[in-house]
Amino acid sequence: MESFLNNRFYTLYLLPFTLGSLTVFSFQPFNLSLINFIVLPIFFYLVVYIKKKSKGTYRKKPFRKNLFIYGTAFGFGYFLSGIHWITHSLTFDESFKILIPFGLILIPLFLSLFFSLVTLIIGPFLKLNFLSIIIFSGSLAFSDYLRANILTGFPWNLWIYSFSWSTEIIQILDRLGLFSLNLIFLTIFLLPSILFFKINLKKKFLTLSTVPLIIFALFIYGNHSINKNKSNLKTVDEKFNIKVISPNFKLEYGLNDKDIEKRLNKLIKISEVSNDTKTLYIWPEGVFSGYSFDELRPFKNIFLKNFRKNHLILFGVNRFDSQKNGYFNSLIIINNKMEIIQEYKKQKLVPFGEFLPFQKIMNKFGFKKITEGHGSFLRGNNQNNLIYENLNILPLICYEIIFTKFIQKSDINTNLIVNISEDGWFGDSIGPYQHFSKTIFRAIEQNSFLIRSANKGISAIIDNKGNIIKKLGPNEAGNIELEIPLLKNKNKNKNDLIFFVLLITYILTFLILKKNDN
Repeated sequence: MESFLNNRFYTLYLLPFTLGSLTVFSFQPFNLSLINFIVLPIFFYLVVYIKKKSKGTYRKKPFRKNLFIYGTAFGFGYFLSGIHWITHSLTFDESFKILIPFGLILIPLFLSLFFSLVTLIIGPFLKLNFLSIIIFSGSLAFSDYLRANILTGFPWNLWIYSFSWSTEIIQILDRLGLFSLNLIFLTIFLLPSILFFKINLKKKFLTLSTVPLIIFALFIYGNHSINKNKSNLKTVDEKFNIKVISPNFKLEYGLNDKDIEKRLNKLIKISEVSNDTKTLYIWPEGVFSGYSFDELRPFKNIFLKNFRKNHLILFGVNRFDSQKNGYFNSLIIINNKMEIIQEYKKQKLVPFGEFLPFQKIMNKFGFKKITEGHGSFLRGNNQNNLIYENLNILPLICYEIIFTKFIQKSDINTNLIVNISEDGWFGDSIGPYQHFSKTIFRAIEQNSFLIRSANKGISAIIDNKGNIIKKLGPNEAGNIELEIPLLKNKNKNKNDLIFFVLLITYILTFLILKKNDN
């Protein structure tokens, strides 16, 4: 092992890349959370090892440069394995296929900087002691926070998402917030690093025993919270019947009126419209590929013929704004007369998917956004929830569901979250599973039921504790229906505030105890 670690290529490139790549198995659809208890302690140990060996075995290169390379290799493996599926979206247009190698390499390489900078800045201070675990976990958590907020933000696969399979363990989420719980679990994942410390076996055993105890305590709390919630739901009077539709349409460009009419009739057939019950029918994003709402008006009689006055239909569609001379990616609610009752304009647009950064320059080289049409979508402004009778809906389109800030800024009277998506862009990859796992966390954070309708993704009805009540799998056509209890979240946690209080506590603990240790 010593000779292996003394080999600079293995230690700085191959081993960290392999460790980073293995983390993908901790997330959906694999859910092997145990991997993080192995990968992160080894990652931590090797940072200390490289710092030490750079003064000897690796002396030809400055140790800070070695730490940067090591962090980059780990981050590259982490993001390459975790988000390689995004390049599948480049296969639908021949002009984009040439960009697949760049998307596969450059995006993970750029994102790996969030690991590179942590190892570069914090690495020189690390030793094989508990204080180093504190500062290292805090630094990784802060790096995740930055990744979630700068350059439009990309909070994908934070470490806490590896526990999406256990709603009991993550119930404390609505109290602490996403980034705080991510910090706590990073610390827990790193605790097995104690095995590398030069302390007696008794101390190692006592420290390691806290890991299952903490997780068990979280499970007990969560289980109690879920059971209590089941009793509370029986007392809820306000309800609304909702039907979620997943049509499993093939992702296609250039549809004509005949194609759209065929899709509309299939949507109505799968919806299994009931004449008597007041119902909100939820269709996914992208079902009318490339068509704007105004272009759908010739099909008004189809809506009028099949739906009743007590029916509402929610779906995603392009909406033209004549004043701004552009299109919004919108979520609308209409009645059977095709009159728009409520509308939401997407605020978080997907870079390259829905808008081109530096569009004027990129257009000169022949580039356009991946979705149909040449121009970028207009960005929606902050707006109120969609309100109809006793419904107070927080609408989220596609990957807006990964941003916890929408929950934090939502109306205090929000009683339902609706997420529509088109996951056909990612084929049969792990992408739709990872995308869906984020909805579980948003439901718990808001303490509201969450409805998700996805074409070629996972559609589901999720309760306010993150439990999946009903579900349609990827590539499954059909509908699911439930009379949804409308719950108001009376307690809004201050997500960022709690996180920074914890983070500052970590830093002060490190500085004070480090001074005493010295």
